[in-house]
Amino acid sequence: MPPRSASVYRCQQCGFASPKAGTCPDCARAGAGYVQLVEERPAPARGPRRPVATQDRPRPLKDVALDRGDRTPTGIGELDRVLGGGVVRGSLVLIGGDPGIGKSTLLLQVARALARAAPPVLYVSAEESAAQVKMRADRLGIGGDGLLLWTETDLAVIQAQLDDVKPRALIVDSIQTVYLPDLESAPGSVAQVRECGARLMTLAKGLGVATFLAGHVTKEGALAGPRVLEHLVDTVLYFEGEGHHAYRVLRAVKNRFGSTNEIGVFEMGEHGLVEVANPSGFFLAERPLDAAGSVIVSSLEGTRPLLLELQVLVARAAFGTPRRTVLGADYNRVCLLLAVLEKRAGMPLANQDVFVNVAGGGRVTEPAADLGIVVAAASSYTERPVPDDVLVLGEVGLTGEVRAVAGLELRLREAAALGFRRAVVPKSSIPERGALPFEVRGVATVNDALDALLGGGHD
Repeated sequence: MPPRSASVYRCQQCGFASPKAGTCPDCARAGAGYVQLVEERPAPARGPRRPVATQDRPRPLKDVALDRGDRTPTGIGELDRVLGGGVVRGSLVLIGGDPGIGKSTLLLQVARALARAAPPVLYVSAEESAAQVKMRADRLGIGGDGLLLWTETDLAVIQAQLDDVKPRALIVDSIQTVYLPDLESAPGSVAQVRECGARLMTLAKGLGVATFLAGHVTKEGALAGPRVLEHLVDTVLYFEGEGHHAYRVLRAVKNRFGSTNEIGVFEMGEHGLVEVANPSGFFLAERPLDAAGSVIVSSLEGTRPLLLELQVLVARAAFGTPRRTVLGADYNRVCLLLAVLEKRAGMPLANQDVFVNVAGGGRVTEPAADLGIVVAAASSYTERPVPDDVLVLGEVGLTGEVRAVAGLELRLREAAALGFRRAVVPKSSIPERGALPFEVRGVATVNDALDALLGGGHD
C-alpha cells in the first residue's frame, strides 16, 4: 500500500501551497493583506490505474470531420454573439460576476432558451432552495417545459443521476458550493473547486453535455478559487455592471470556440434581462446638449462599435493637492493625458481638480478615447462646449501627436446611423480612397484638435 502523503497548507485566494501553516507570502506581496493558509488533507490512496483503451488513434488533420450541428443557437442574440454563434456540445462555460449582478437570472434565462432549443436541461441549484428558484422563474415568466430543477450539492450524486436524466445541457449554480465527499476539505476550498471543475469537464466532454458554471468573484475582481479553473474550462465570461445602473455587459475573456473581443449588452428589468439591440443609443439616451466638458467617443468591442459619452469637470482645487477622480476609464492614463494637455497645450491644470466619468456607467479602456478625454478636459477648463454632432477619436502620444486608430470606417458608420455629421480623427487614419459617411477632419496634434473643436485662443 503506498504511503499516505503529508497535509498541504494552501491559500484560498491564489492557490499558493506550502508544507507549513502560516500566511500566504504571494498575497502579502500583492497587497491583498495577510491571508491564512488552510490545511488540505490528501484524498484516500487508491490502487494503481490501468491504462484505458481508446478507439481514437492519431490521424491526419485533413481527415478530421467537423459536425456543423455541434453548435446550438440559444435564441438570446447577445449571448450567442459572445459565445461565437451558439452553445457548443460538450463545452464547459464559466460565468463569473459580483454578488447580486444577475448571474442566476442570466443562467435561468439561458436554461429556458436551451430547453426550447435542445431539451431537456438540468438546472442544479446548489445555493438556493427549489422554492427560491421557482419564485425567480415565476417572476421571469419561465415555465417548466424541458427544464428540470434539482437542489443538490454532492457532485457524486449529480454525476450518478446524469445517466438517468440524460440532459442536453447542465447548469450548476455555483461551482463554489458543490463538493466531492472523497475530499476532506470544505466546499469552496481550492481543492474542492479544482477537483469539481475537473470532474465536470470530464462529464461534459465524455457525455457531450454543454455545461454552464456560475463562479463567485473576489473583491479584487478575479474569479474565486484557483486560477487553474479558468485554464480548465473552455470559455470564461464575466458579467459586469453597476448595481445602481440597469445595464449589464457580458464579456468573454477566454473562448476556445470564438472571439474574446465580443460583448453582449443587457438591461435589467422587472422581468429579467432584456437584450439591448442598440447599445450606443442606450448610453447616449440622456446626453446633455451644449454642455462644456462633454465629448462623444467610439469604443470598438470586437466587431461592435459603442458610442459613449465622456464627461470631464475641471474646477479650481480647494486644497493644496488637486484631486484626480476617474470612473469608467484608466486612472493612470487619464493622469498622463492631463500632463500632455498642460505641457503641449499650455493649460495650467496643476492647481485644478479634475473629475472624469463615462456616463451611464460605461467603461472605455482603449487608446482611441485619448483625444476625447483631452478635448473634454479642455472644453471644461475653457467653458466652451464641443458641437453636439461631432465624434472625437484618436490616440494621444506624450509629444502631443495624435496617432491612428483601428476600425475607423466601422466607428464612423455607427455614428452616422445615430445622427452624427462630423468627426475629428487622426490624420493618418483617413483612407486615401473610399467614401466616408460624413465630414471627417484629420488632425496631427492635440493643438490641431483643440483649434478645430474649441476655436482659437484655447491657451
